[in-house]
Amino acid sequence: MNKLLFRYGIRKNLSLTKINKVQRFLDILAPKKPNVTKNHRKNHLQLIEDFLQTYSEQNCKHPTDKKPSFSCSVESNEQNCKHPFDKTSSFSCSMEGDSISLLFKFHKEGSKIGVSLVSNTVSLCASKRDFSVGIQVHGMVIVNGFLSNVYVGSSLITFYSNFGGIVDAYQVFDEMPVRNVVSWSTMVYAFALENDLDMCLKLYKGMMGLALRPNEFTFTILLSACMGSGCFGHGKSIHCHIIVMGYGSYVHVANAVLSMYCKCGEVKDAFEVFESMKSKDLVSWNSMICGYGQQGHGIQAIELFEEMKKRKVRPDSITFLGVLSSCRHSGFVKEGMSYFYSMVDYGVKPELDHYSCIVDLLGRARLLEEAREFIKKMPIQPNGVIWGSLLMSCRLQGNFWLGIEAAENRLALEPWSTSTHLQLVNLYAGLGYWDQAARVQKLMKDNGLKRDPGYSWIEISNQVFRFTAEDISVGHIKSIASLVDMLVDHMKSFGVEEIAYSE
Repeated sequence: MNKLLFRYGIRKNLSLTKINKVQRFLDILAPKKPNVTKNHRKNHLQLIEDFLQTYSEQNCKHPTDKKPSFSCSVESNEQNCKHPFDKTSSFSCSMEGDSISLLFKFHKEGSKIGVSLVSNTVSLCASKRDFSVGIQVHGMVIVNGFLSNVYVGSSLITFYSNFGGIVDAYQVFDEMPVRNVVSWSTMVYAFALENDLDMCLKLYKGMMGLALRPNEFTFTILLSACMGSGCFGHGKSIHCHIIVMGYGSYVHVANAVLSMYCKCGEVKDAFEVFESMKSKDLVSWNSMICGYGQQGHGIQAIELFEEMKKRKVRPDSITFLGVLSSCRHSGFVKEGMSYFYSMVDYGVKPELDHYSCIVDLLGRARLLEEAREFIKKMPIQPNGVIWGSLLMSCRLQGNFWLGIEAAENRLALEPWSTSTHLQLVNLYAGLGYWDQAARVQKLMKDNGLKRDPGYSWIEISNQVFRFTAEDISVGHIKSIASLVDMLVDHMKSFGVEEIAYSE
């Protein structure tokens, strides 16, 4: 881990942006909420160093001033610190909702500030996406030595990772003098947000090498990273570790295992996990129903939903979304419509995702006009996804005029959608309206719209290989092309015609 290179040494040599030297730390604790983006935010270490420089100069200029006390009593405050990856705490604090104001108030009064207040302030900055205040609190942490507390350091890691600053997050982790399972788990979480499974696994091995026992949150994070990367082999290995360490009986851990198997297409294994759970919550039922729906097992999803109702488990919006998704993938129009209209019986108000499922369900069943009327009668404004579902069904079934109407409605909501422009070009071309097709193509060019190629992947020996269309850079491309040709010939021998598909 120490061999990894980070930007801290480089940043120290960067020229510092001069800020108003008379502006004290307290004056910028509650600024107007900035519009922060990854590409436009200030270099956080520059701002921290500015604060440190200003703080030092002001102390020199006013040696007789009463300085606020930033003392930290670790013994009395560490047990009050909360962090979401600490299994010994509930991460609830009465001052969390207004911790920034409290920090401001305590500083003004010269009161002692505990690490729990600092940790909660950093967490609040992360949840509110208030980058400017967060980096100033980081400056205060450095000045007053709060970084020695693992909860403050862990909160800073979460703060930077929420802004996409994975390098900055690791720098904080690397500089922490003391680390526990909370700080290690938080760093794993940061890399999981970046879909960097390799680093997640390296950190996990680092924990084990230091004889640190991972907690249940560590494993749920690792399983989430495996799902995001589509790496089933590593997911199974993590499941084995969970069983060995005795976390298999934890409901939220079992739910994460179940979701991992479903996302990786192993619904049989997922159901075995589901059946073996001694206690199930609503998330357990939802995960299994949605897993069946994602893999096209509509009958099993419906049967499980009915079993869920028999056991008096009250469904929520996610439950109905999984059931409706299962119906649309299996073509169960009657059942899907019935479940949709039964949502009100359980006090669940249909949302855009539920309406989108019904539009897709009707479109796949070639009931295009019914889908159109359903959209018109919606009590809420349809979004681009709903019009896109109708558009795709129209294209597949050759209803060009209705497809053009759907495409234009979607472009009115999402004018940046490259795929919709391309589909509209194909629709116009299918009708022989070449001028209109050329006009849309020119519009795309003028607006700089380019198609983002999709990709597929396959896992072989715990390694994930990605493929994009017309990508000849992968190894064994000749062998892959030959195999594809063989499969095409095999399909033709069964009378399956080759279909040219373009977006």
